Amino acid sequence: GMSKDVTVIVWGEFGRTPKINAKVGRDHWPNVSFAMLNGGGVRGGQVIGATDRYAGEAIARPVTFPEVFASLYHTLNINPRTTTLSDLTGRPQYLVENGVGPVAELFS
Repeated sequence: GMSKDVTVIVWGEFGRTPKINAKVGRDHWPNVSFAMLNGGGVRGGQVIGATDRYAGEAIARPVTFPEVFASLYHTLNINPRTTTLSDLTGRPQYLVENGVGPVAELFS
């Protein structure tokens, strides 16, 4: 198995439509993406969430970008709810939006 000290993530920017368009390409599904995580103490071997039959809209357990970031911080033992970084004006900014935590299914 993979070490608990290393987290590997494969993450797409957005989904792609299943049909080829007139310019011989596929259009974008901006509301759906994917991420695969392994290692770092995450519980693997599961699919979290589901899309409609066209993979264009989430229909079950949508996972947000901030939840994925919070999960990665968690694997690094960084608490995104208390850790801040200063912005260009010196104001502290949290790593993710208030109240966002790791994907619970990855660590249960």
